[in-house]
Amino acid sequence: QHPELKRDGNNLLYTKIISVTDAILGAEVEIPCLDGKYNVKIEPGTQSGTVVRLKGKGLPSLNSGTGDLYVKYIVWIPKKLSRDEKETLEKMRSSESFRPNPSREDKNFFDRLRDMF
Repeated sequence: QHPELKRDGNNLLYTKIISVTDAILGAEVEIPCLDGKYNVKIEPGTQSGTVVRLKGKGLPSLNSGTGDLYVKYIVWIPKKLSRDEKETLEKMRSSESFRPNPSREDKNFFDRLRDMF
């Protein structure tokens, strides 16, 4: 048993909640592993629900090597904002960069996600 990691065969699963700004701008976060903590880079523009694989950071196996650690990023959206924060976001709302325009890769992700439900 591990307080933060869940087991799936030889693989481990972990959910990391990140801020909106970290998802937009990118960041470096600490991820727990069996042999300590690792710093992992979040790419700018990371979408909520994105899963990254840390190869070989899962559980060892006698037959098939070592499993992987899968990290799922969930973007936390604040419920309360200050007046200044709201004004800043309102200015960004009209920016072309903030209009949804999924790329081909994003559409494939959303199609896979839709098929899961």
